[in-house]
Amino acid sequence: MKEMSRPDLDEYFLKIALVVAERSTCRRHHVGAVAVRNKHILSTGYNGAAAGVKDCLELGCLRDEKNIPSGTRHEICRGIHAEQNVIIQASLHGVSIEGATIYCTHSPCILCAKMLTNARIKRFVTFARYSDDSFLELFNEAGIEFDLKPKPSTSISELK
Repeated sequence: MKEMSRPDLDEYFLKIALVVAERSTCRRHHVGAVAVRNKHILSTGYNGAAAGVKDCLELGCLRDEKNIPSGTRHEICRGIHAEQNVIIQASLHGVSIEGATIYCTHSPCILCAKMLTNARIKRFVTFARYSDDSFLELFNEAGIEFDLKPKPSTSISELK
């Protein structure tokens, strides 16, 4: 019988963030985020248009149409970032993410980093770097731990 390796908690929650990212409606990046405290999932979020409105899969990408490079001019986009949605979803359901760890498929832009800082998260874990690293100084000053991990395997181990 083949020995099954059990993922550590960081790998486990990063794999969940990858599954959350599958719901993205962005044509450029599929991003997923999971807020976790005490090994318990508090909320999830993925990037895409606001609820109830047409998204980029249907209408096309404004940023591509205007040749806007990644990491710039965030206001020219229909999408809400995964980190913003993880905060919004927690809020809608009356759940504080203070002290939580955010597991995300990409590092945050500076706008998301500001929001996460005010939400008082304690740690941010990812495996991919976004094109903008300006969040690092803010996280350092705010005492938010940043961990860049290897990308987890996308295969799922199961007993046969």
